[in-house]
Amino acid sequence: MTIGAVGAVLALTGSASPLRGPFALFFLFSAPASAIAAALRGLDPYGRVLASVAGAVVVDMLVAQGMLAVHRWSTNGGIVAVAVISGLTALSVFMRHMRRRTTADKGV
Repeated sequence: MTIGAVGAVLALTGSASPLRGPFALFFLFSAPASAIAAALRGLDPYGRVLASVAGAVVVDMLVAQGMLAVHRWSTNGGIVAVAVISGLTALSVFMRHMRRRTTADKGV
């Protein structure tokens, strides 16, 4: 995930590094995939990998299609949009986990 974070930072800062493109693509693929994989904790490992890869492609395509539809396409905007969607997905998984933990502590 570190490579993805470096790619996002390189892309957002406009760096001229030759690693900017591959690392940014890795971020665009790995951020939604890891968030979706965390949400699908109940599946077997192969099903989780397949579903998270497909979900990552869907998130990236929907972001691109939405930005093109409203005529607001930009590389930085796409990276930020994917980061926000992935972050919200991961946050919802975390909140659900904390809620279950709290109710289990109370004995409910």
